[in-house]
Amino acid sequence: MSRTYLVTGASKGIGLALAHRLAGEGHHVVGLARRGLDGFPGTLVPVDLADGDATDAVLADLTGRFAFDGVVNNVGLVRPQRLGAVEIPALDEVLRVNLHPAVQTVQALLPAMRQRGWGRVVNIASLTVLGSVERTAYAAAKAALVSFTRSWALELAVTGITVNAVAPGPTETELFRANNPPGSAGETRYLAGVPMGRFGRPEEIAAAIAFLMSDEAAFMTGQTLYVDGGASIGRAAL
Repeated sequence: MSRTYLVTGASKGIGLALAHRLAGEGHHVVGLARRGLDGFPGTLVPVDLADGDATDAVLADLTGRFAFDGVVNNVGLVRPQRLGAVEIPALDEVLRVNLHPAVQTVQALLPAMRQRGWGRVVNIASLTVLGSVERTAYAAAKAALVSFTRSWALELAVTGITVNAVAPGPTETELFRANNPPGSAGETRYLAGVPMGRFGRPEEIAAAIAFLMSDEAAFMTGQTLYVDGGASIGRAAL
């Protein structure tokens, strides 16, 4: 069955890989991103998700045009800061961008999904929820998304709407490389923590998300799926 899914942060990295994956399965993907993109495999709507009013306006328009079956909250923002130098405005910005759009999208799509008795919500968290240096704000925001996932899953358990999270490990995306360029200490640190000895590919993360958006995942809700090359279970060697 062809469905319609909303994906935030859809113009690059994991979001773009997911858009291609879902479109390849025959679904219609509506993406939200700050900038347009030629060749997007669906409908891409430019919007700054850090702007709450603009986000609400776009969602009001889209829910009037499309019958959404689910949403993937993928948009994210990182501001690396070590404890002792954490700036409150930066903390607020990271929390706002990672959390507010997730609430806005789900609340906008919820009435129609409730009415149909079917829906999928996937929140993109991060391995950093287990702790990471210089990630006070980002790790806290992603941990909050995991908490959103569990609470929403309980509230929606009997509605046919499932809510899950995917926590990627280090993945070859623009966001990751912006903060961990090749040859950097960050790259070395992250790679040392992955038992499989490599970084993930956006397509590998997209495959896990696509499963959670499918009919086959109907009995799975409130869970956080780590897709991280084994990084969440410990080091392969001491």
